[in-house]
Amino acid sequence: MEEPLCCCEYVDRRGRRNHLAACCCDCRELDEGCDRWLTCRSLPPGALERIADDVADRCRVPWFAGAVKINVSLVPPLVLLPVFLHVAALHFLLGLVVLTSLPVVVLWYYYLTHRRKERTLFFLSLGLFSLGYMYYVFLQEVVPRGQVRHSQVVLLTSGLVLMLAALSRAKKDPGYLPIPAGDAKSSHQDFPNKNLRGSSNGLHGVAMAGAASGRAVNGEAKSYCRASAEGPEGVRKDWCAKCQLVRPARAGHCRLCGRCVRRLDHHCVWINSCVGEQNHQAFILALSFFMLTSVYGITLTLDTVCRGRTLFVALFYCPGAYSDYSSALSFTCVWYCAIVTAGMGYILLIQLLNISYNVTEREARLALRDNTGRRLLGGLVIDTGQYNRGFLCNWGHFLSLGSPPPLRSAEDIV
Repeated sequence: MEEPLCCCEYVDRRGRRNHLAACCCDCRELDEGCDRWLTCRSLPPGALERIADDVADRCRVPWFAGAVKINVSLVPPLVLLPVFLHVAALHFLLGLVVLTSLPVVVLWYYYLTHRRKERTLFFLSLGLFSLGYMYYVFLQEVVPRGQVRHSQVVLLTSGLVLMLAALSRAKKDPGYLPIPAGDAKSSHQDFPNKNLRGSSNGLHGVAMAGAASGRAVNGEAKSYCRASAEGPEGVRKDWCAKCQLVRPARAGHCRLCGRCVRRLDHHCVWINSCVGEQNHQAFILALSFFMLTSVYGITLTLDTVCRGRTLFVALFYCPGAYSDYSSALSFTCVWYCAIVTAGMGYILLIQLLNISYNVTEREARLALRDNTGRRLLGGLVIDTGQYNRGFLCNWGHFLSLGSPPPLRSAEDIV
């Protein structure tokens, strides 16, 4: 019988028993890469990926039943965000450079991971740590000045708690369709991997009737055929070759989660999960609470640091912001929050418009690709016309998402 692992031991990705003390030993890929770099030779294909996998596999912390692996994507926000904000608080020009480069770096990392079709906890870690760190700076630098009342702190804290509660609900099951147990294994045997891989955009491809094409469109491979059968109410359904199931109307396959989701809207990197039928309401609620809490926190901070000025004037003109380091750090955090709030506000606006026209983000992108939708409000919303039943009916449909369907009487069935 094999001995149990101690707190510093683990089983590596090759199935061998290893120890944290030997984290720098027996790393052939890294040794070979260093040798090639020193001798000015190029690395073989896939060498960087193997080195990254080895480093990620050895990033662990001691635990009771064996060393636990740390997701490397969690670490950069915890280290870099405080450093960048403190550097930006040293001088106005440094703040301008840092606050301009941060969104560029985040967008670059987003497209990098999106192109590689990888799930990452970087954005979820960045979002949660940003909330925690902004709240910490508010309590440490703004509240002690005596301009913020206790009731205002309680109100801000309540908004933060409600937003986290809604975010926790949005992280749960978005409405995954159950995979048939008998077909789960055969789905990986009957279809080659090259037909199951998508491209960089998380969109759903539409195949010709009765055909199964291996060409990927916007992140969801076209490796399924459209079922000719109609549903009980004449609703057209699709067959997903990856999950080996019949998808109901408006469902889609997420290439990052590897599952089909009811009424799939999009895969959100900020919650590291899909937004679908079961969690769309919680997603909108979390965004709304975030917007209200963030704007309220920015207002309280600017009223303290730049007294006697309105919100927008203080945001762009605050002469005493860099008079001391505490004010400079608070003002820098205000601008960081304003940039994030503007981005989240745009996402919320698009979501609210899509709900008003009863269209999902996935359906809007498909309509643009197939040239079947109408651009409205300057292109902010794409009306497919397929499910649009008017403003009130569309919102009523959205508010009823996730609720069980009404029971049909025996007379209606007969």
